Amino acid sequence: MTITGIIPARYASSRFPGKLLEHLEGKPILQHVIEKCLLSKMLDDVIVATDDPRIAEMAKDFCRVEMTHTDHQSGTDRVAEVTQRCNLDSIVNIQGDEPMIDPDVIDKVAALIDKNEMSTAAAPITLPEDWKNSNTVKVVIDSSNKALYFSRHSIPYLRDFTNSPITKQLIAFPFLKHIGIYGYQRNTLLRLVNCPVSPLEKAEKLEQLRALDNGISIMVAVVNHDSIGIDTPEDLANLKKQLKTES
Repeated sequence: MTITGIIPARYASSRFPGKLLEHLEGKPILQHVIEKCLLSKMLDDVIVATDDPRIAEMAKDFCRVEMTHTDHQSGTDRVAEVTQRCNLDSIVNIQGDEPMIDPDVIDKVAALIDKNEMSTAAAPITLPEDWKNSNTVKVVIDSSNKALYFSRHSIPYLRDFTNSPITKQLIAFPFLKHIGIYGYQRNTLLRLVNCPVSPLEKAEKLEQLRALDNGISIMVAVVNHDSIGIDTPEDLANLKKQLKTES
């Protein structure tokens, strides 16, 4: 079984158009992601899947590029097109706007694909602002690390700590933040994109809930690395400030 890392990359982001070509420490954001993927020990190949020639031109010097249709509703659909056309075995879908993704996280997600239909990653929540933020997706897992549910709301509800500060709740229970990286077996991915939008997915606006709604198990690798997504110009400015402080 070969495992291919696919980075779905579009130019027309609604909140930050062209963000993948914005520079961070002298390189386009997408180049950072590609380089992290190339450091992975589990990936046999890395592909950028895009419908935009500007993205393709930048990426072709670093990895394989596959052009896709322009009407995809999600990055998952874009990844599925490349998976089917190129007859790929197993896939890791890596977000193109997370330049600080750790290659070890990619490897941990990839390592789970062999015996699981689908895999992803999560990290402990340590900051109250993440616990409160609806853009920080939370996940609860069972005793075997399979996902039970994903939500924009903090889950689970700690009944015994109803009136306690968030800091105490974070100590009382290991809340987990979902990291947006997914591993798929080929047949699972192609089945998933052919399923209709599910009620839970529509309610939470979380695509991974379509998998759970259709009986697809998602194994979760719990890691200590917390990736940072770039959704807005402010996110990029904050990351630049953080990296400058750390250096």
